[in-house]
Amino acid sequence: MFDEIVFDKMHRLPKYVFAAINEIKMELRRSGVDVIDFSMGNPDGPTPDHIVEKLVESVKKPKTHGYSASKGIYKLRLAVCKWYKRKYGVDLDPESETVAVMGSKEGYVHLVQAITNFGDVAIVVEPVYPIHYYAFIIVGANVQKIPMSWNDSFELDEDAFFENLRRALKESIPKPKFVVVNFPHNPTTVTCTLNFYERLVALAKEERFYIISDIAYAELTFDGYKTPSILQVEGAKDVAVESYTLSKSYNMAGWRVGFIVGNKKMITALQKIKSWIDYGMFTPIQVAATVALDGPQECLDGVIEKYNKRRDVLVKSFNQAGWEVKPPKASMFIWAEIPDCVKHLGSLEFSKRLLTEAKIAVSPGIGFGEFGENYVRIALIENEKRIRQAARNLKIFLKQFKEK
Repeated sequence: MFDEIVFDKMHRLPKYVFAAINEIKMELRRSGVDVIDFSMGNPDGPTPDHIVEKLVESVKKPKTHGYSASKGIYKLRLAVCKWYKRKYGVDLDPESETVAVMGSKEGYVHLVQAITNFGDVAIVVEPVYPIHYYAFIIVGANVQKIPMSWNDSFELDEDAFFENLRRALKESIPKPKFVVVNFPHNPTTVTCTLNFYERLVALAKEERFYIISDIAYAELTFDGYKTPSILQVEGAKDVAVESYTLSKSYNMAGWRVGFIVGNKKMITALQKIKSWIDYGMFTPIQVAATVALDGPQECLDGVIEKYNKRRDVLVKSFNQAGWEVKPPKASMFIWAEIPDCVKHLGSLEFSKRLLTEAKIAVSPGIGFGEFGENYVRIALIENEKRIRQAARNLKIFLKQFKEK
């Protein structure tokens, strides 16, 4: 009798492409196969001791076990503001311009729910981290995608970006209300400059749209590159918010803690919707997150060095195995065009066969949109020994195609 009931929002969500890889991976592992897993951006290192110790200290206090503040405890929001001031020279109000969230993904989805009307239009850059796109789909908005171009150093082609953006703004009906950007970019690792943000803020004021900036991988940079913040631009808070997560930099992925800051109107909307939906993160997690942001930062050096070494080992060993990959300047990923000899397979079939035959798991580029085809994302979450083993498996796998 319930067959005729349809959940319309679920019909707008496709089957998760990465689920196919995960299912094969889990089946192999259940049968005892050793899979070298580069598929998920799940940090493999421990959370720094001083953060864990603060959690333990706080959790032993019964007064921390009750409901918390949905927008985050004041000390955490203040620590976020101090972090921005120290890192970017940006002043923020902990009350009206800052929200602590249960990971930047949750914060982003709730932000979109709070600020988006049915039928609104958002612009995203493709390849795209799926939730940046589908958060708008879930709330009944429409999304226009623009392709992203970059050079061999994974630096954004800013002129091409603005040409594509201006065209989308002109051609879209109704006029786009939001533009979503994410640098260092997931999945491609592409980086941008402060000049890019200056141009984007100026265009937002000219064309009257809001900007949502995600800098989840801001700390993970190499070869002298430093990630800028859009909030460094004068007047950016008039049109922009920015999100960050402690998941990657501080190895706190499972803790689910991040923050969104910036434009008061959007932040107020996020604070209000969260007050209806949740009671905030467990207070001891927020206390520990405060120590992460305020405390010693030397732990970041070790995290960055680890990903840098893994990047260099993977690039060198995979190139020697016959797969030409280029080193990124930021993030914990490598965005690799699949070898010519297997391009006919497409990214999904290539990823499946790489997993079943070489026991190497990667994320197929098609999962990040049509402009991700012919690429895969490789997460630097295996140690150097495992990376070299993957290269040996890869060399054998590719040989069969090169001999045809």
